[in-house]
Amino acid sequence: MRKKLVFQTIVLLLSISAFSQKFDLGKVSVEELKQAEHPKDPKAEAAILYKKGRTYFDILNGNKVVTEVEIRLKIYKKEGYDWATFVIDNYINNNLKENVAFSNAYTYNLVDGKIEKTKLKNEGIFVEKLNDYKERNKIVFPNVKELSVIEFKYVQESPFIGTLCDWSFQMGIPVNYSEYVTQIPEFFIYKSQMKGTLIPKMDKTSKGQTIQKKEKENTGYGFVTSQTSQSYQEFINTYTLKDIPAMADESYINNINNYRSAILHELMSIKYPNQPYKDYSTDWATIVRDIYLGDFGSQLGKRSYFEDDLAAILKGVTNPDEKITTVFNFVKSRMNWNEVVGYYCEKGVRTAYKEKVGNTADINLILVAMLREAGIDVNPILLSTRNNGIALLPNRNAYNYVIAGVQTAKGLVFLDATDKIATPNVLPLRALNWFGRIVRKDGTSDDVELVPTNLSKNVTNIMATIGSDGVLKGMYREQQFDYFAYLYRRAYGNIDEEKYLEKIEKEHPGLQIESYKVANKADLTKPVVEDYNFTHDGIVEKIGDKIYIDPMVFVAKTQNPFKQDKREYPIDFSFPHQEKYMINLTLPEGYVVESVPEAISMFMEEDMGSYNFNITASGNKIQLVATLDIKWSLIPATHYEGLKNFYKAMIEKETEKIVLKKA
Repeated sequence: MRKKLVFQTIVLLLSISAFSQKFDLGKVSVEELKQAEHPKDPKAEAAILYKKGRTYFDILNGNKVVTEVEIRLKIYKKEGYDWATFVIDNYINNNLKENVAFSNAYTYNLVDGKIEKTKLKNEGIFVEKLNDYKERNKIVFPNVKELSVIEFKYVQESPFIGTLCDWSFQMGIPVNYSEYVTQIPEFFIYKSQMKGTLIPKMDKTSKGQTIQKKEKENTGYGFVTSQTSQSYQEFINTYTLKDIPAMADESYINNINNYRSAILHELMSIKYPNQPYKDYSTDWATIVRDIYLGDFGSQLGKRSYFEDDLAAILKGVTNPDEKITTVFNFVKSRMNWNEVVGYYCEKGVRTAYKEKVGNTADINLILVAMLREAGIDVNPILLSTRNNGIALLPNRNAYNYVIAGVQTAKGLVFLDATDKIATPNVLPLRALNWFGRIVRKDGTSDDVELVPTNLSKNVTNIMATIGSDGVLKGMYREQQFDYFAYLYRRAYGNIDEEKYLEKIEKEHPGLQIESYKVANKADLTKPVVEDYNFTHDGIVEKIGDKIYIDPMVFVAKTQNPFKQDKREYPIDFSFPHQEKYMINLTLPEGYVVESVPEAISMFMEEDMGSYNFNITASGNKIQLVATLDIKWSLIPATHYEGLKNFYKAMIEKETEKIVLKKA
């Protein structure tokens, strides 16, 4: 419930009234080109000077939704060159397809006081088929430099009227002016909803329109062409917002677009003249029931294709937990994910099983069907991936993924067989998106919280000797459990060992690694354990007859990941976790301890987390134990300042010095 409340605080209603401003393509000014920095955000790498969009309906040609967009963008720094590449996706469903066309695309530069204009040519336009359902269109502007201005227009036609385009007012760079107009015929009723904290001004108008149609009628003596007309009202809403600050990515966020100000439209109903009223408004329960009865039911009812294999792998297995593990591992090893997400089966479970390849629905519905046949209480769980964002409005497109949920005596266990290194209750991070919806055989459903509750642990042991020459020599061991082990296997499971060690040494200048070994890299039932010997000549500092050394040697946190003055969206750690460090140091001969950092214990409010740092010195030994617990995976923005200060104090403590002096 906590995560729902966090998200609900960022969802705002629309407000009324408007302002307007005039912009025209091709009217780039010398002043725009000379501007060396954004007047309200001098650090900005680029800025949108204006962004105008209009969505309207082409009723005569099959009720197409047409969206026209004009954009002018300023590049301030080299870091902003990426903004000179623009991407838009077209969606495909059976024989229906979206189409996009670009025009008026130019790069402007100021050369010897005169405006130089470079046109985007065909070689700067790319089309890539991502999968059977999506096509990516990309344009890359030519002759882009610091202080360039680029502008372009695109028109996208869509046969899918269920949702209008999402209009984002806020971006990762400042936006000087954003305007979006919807022109919706009275036949279509859409629900609109705003997300983010910035509210656009809104102006509502309407005007009469007339459709002229030509119809042919067979009179028996030949065809007679007649013309009919249909009058209707078109409702026009104009949303405008100016001086929009950038909302850039920061550490620990799942999808920044969940929080940037934008407006969404979802079809509620259709009422054509002289035709019955069609209601498309619905709720989550109805949507998932229809998905289960329509899309899942037929797939989950098929069993013959796997029955022989299931009998073979479960021969002699009677314990339910062993059955779950056996079936899960079998499906993971047999099936290969084609990296297509969806809750619709792409090939169908029978074909996917035979070919050993499928999308998320193919694979995880096979898993559900096999577990049910094995007598396990399991149901599919619909969810939206992190890239897809959090759904604001109930609609079938809000979900784009499906996993399996097994009911056990210890609670619900999540399984995702698309990922070969996933384990029970350790899902791929793409699936950890707050909430999903479990759908039962009878079509009933309930929200389920996807975020893990158990602490994933990372335990580091270091035993080292401080040399009188300032070189630290010792042994390092790191044990990574649950999600930490998953992340290691995901990032480094297939990497060349030499490259991996080079990476570690590069991250810690002065570190040299020897005798490296890693255990349980492929054994998913055990933690990943790394061991190596090391020398480090960048930790110890000698000044006069004293030695200064970092108590956390080379594993201290040195930079606060939270740099913003304030934050308007939650801090998402993905999973609760514990980081524990146990460090034992042996002093060089002839030295004693003069001082060590004081021990501290810190606690975040509402038991969100804690930090304990305890160091003791005895004879020629120093022992340090430092433990960070983050118990909430999702922390509301209202606690940002406290969290930022918590990390600041922790970093200050970990970078204090141990001081040794001559005996």
